[in-house]
Amino acid sequence: MWNFYLCGKLCNWLYGGKQMNLKAWGRASNDGNLKGKPVKKRAEEVLFGAFLLLIASVASAQLPGQSANKSIQPEQSNAPPQVQSLTLGAFNGSANLDKPVAGEIPISILDAIDRGIRHNLGLLLSQEQSASARAQYRRSLSALLPNISGRASDSIQQINLAAFGIPLPAGLTSPVIGPFNVIDARAAMSQTFLDFSAMNRVHEAAENEKTAKFTLQDARELVVLVVGNQYLLTVAAASRLDTANAQLDTAKTIFEQAQDQKRAGVSAGIDVLRAQVQMQTQQQRVLAAQNQLQQRKLSFARIIGLPVSQQFRLTDTVPYAPLPPFNLEESLARAYQERPEYLAAESRVRSAELALKASKAEHLPTGEINGDFGVLGRNINSAENTYTISAGIRIPIFQGGRAQADIAQSESDLRQSRLQLEDLHNQVEQEVRSALLDVQTTNEQVLVAKQSIDLAGETLKQAQDRFKAGVSGSLDVVQAQESVATANETYIEALYSNNVAKLTLARALGVAEKQTKAFLGGK
Repeated sequence: MWNFYLCGKLCNWLYGGKQMNLKAWGRASNDGNLKGKPVKKRAEEVLFGAFLLLIASVASAQLPGQSANKSIQPEQSNAPPQVQSLTLGAFNGSANLDKPVAGEIPISILDAIDRGIRHNLGLLLSQEQSASARAQYRRSLSALLPNISGRASDSIQQINLAAFGIPLPAGLTSPVIGPFNVIDARAAMSQTFLDFSAMNRVHEAAENEKTAKFTLQDARELVVLVVGNQYLLTVAAASRLDTANAQLDTAKTIFEQAQDQKRAGVSAGIDVLRAQVQMQTQQQRVLAAQNQLQQRKLSFARIIGLPVSQQFRLTDTVPYAPLPPFNLEESLARAYQERPEYLAAESRVRSAELALKASKAEHLPTGEINGDFGVLGRNINSAENTYTISAGIRIPIFQGGRAQADIAQSESDLRQSRLQLEDLHNQVEQEVRSALLDVQTTNEQVLVAKQSIDLAGETLKQAQDRFKAGVSGSLDVVQAQESVATANETYIEALYSNNVAKLTLARALGVAEKQTKAFLGGK
């Protein structure tokens, strides 16, 4: 291939547009040997020799044990730059933290999501990957844009005319000319005007940039889910602490009643001990709930970019609210149109199709225009304008099977992308249906748990009344307290599961960032 390319360059040098300053090398401009048939005859000899060399190189490349002839074009990978998958751990961190402020700041769930989008580490890394895809597009586009450069040189030369086959001018006895000074300053331009492979590579890079943008949108959706989940976990921890404090107050009241009844002689000492044990058990639960809440707040602050030392309070308690009206078929159709992960997979398929076109176009010729313009002379005063303009076509003849390998690789990548898109199509429907089932199930669990809280509360009230009246001992009261604690824990867990299921459904539909508040029962 390089031999054929060299032939084209020789033709451009001999027959192409070229203007030279012969005086810069001490040549007479009226040298008759530079005109007419001698130059054409020498060109025919050079072309014939180059043609023989081309045939010999192709034949030798096909001999067993010989290495294949390599292309002079730079190696380019046909595989599209895939966006690296970020682990979920990246979304549990943050960067560019806000500065701590004095006092306690209020944070709503929407404020938390906004902070997470600005500071979450996973999203920031996704933004950098999107910028990398943009740079890849510009790099691919540069192959089709003009390449302009400038150079300037000042040299002292001494040449042998006989070495170039130039007869001595009249009056000269030695073929050596010089030393003499040569000044050369010019601008050069190279422009590819025909390269179907590079054109498809540009379109492929544009699709990869779209893929990166969709992946960035999907990362935003994931940030909403992660931040919302942490917010709900923190709210649940705060609810557990409130419940534990309320139960501790009840346990203290029962303990005081048991002491009063013992002093009055209407209650046994074991009732006092039992009530005291229950009170201390509730104190342990309060301490554990306080620790859990502080741990949740530290994790939550890290995710949304708050300094871990910053004091804050959550303003949204996120109570139970039924799911807004939901049509499964319409929502599925909307998910395929809006879910960023699915749109990114479609974009990857289009990118693979363009990569296949680019690989097939490697068999096609490419064209290039080259030119330069500048001044050339022995010094500034004698410098003359000179230029060179040439155009060439590069025709691939033998590339050692590289193009076929690129095509096979691109076809395999395309099949993989289509299979992944088909699987994702089924995955989207599965995730939507699964999240909807979770929402419906947890709705029932919340209602049942709420009824259990009412029943356990009524049981505790009756047990307290019976104990206060001296009809029963403290054992019934302690058992009723445990029932209340269990019912409250079940309700808190069911409420958390219900809200997380709603967030997961919004994420499966691709509308988590837009409709989080609506799915959680807000305006």
